[in-house]
Amino acid sequence: MRRVIVDFKKLTNEILSMLVEKYPDGYGDDDIIRFKNANNESVEAVEVRTDDTIYLVKVSTRLANTMEKFEDEDEEDFVSEEMSDNLDIPGDDEDQDDEE
Repeated sequence: MRRVIVDFKKLTNEILSMLVEKYPDGYGDDDIIRFKNANNESVEAVEVRTDDTIYLVKVSTRLANTMEKFEDEDEEDFVSEEMSDNLDIPGDDEDQDDEE
């Protein structure tokens, strides 16, 4: 199995989607893996797996914010796709009287 360390800046939508699915409420201290890289620097990451690859995504404040934003966008897409036919938009009715 291949192990890949991914920096926040190089996240794909696929990996981001897997992260949001695995950690829907965000990740906690118990989810963080700590290790030393080839330069003997401490690295903190969270893990997501596919059939052939383990992704270790470096942890940062920007990662948490991006996951939250990505999840919010998915919810907005779901609402707009599923509920768009049921929306009652004020002002669209031609029979309404304009009052000022």
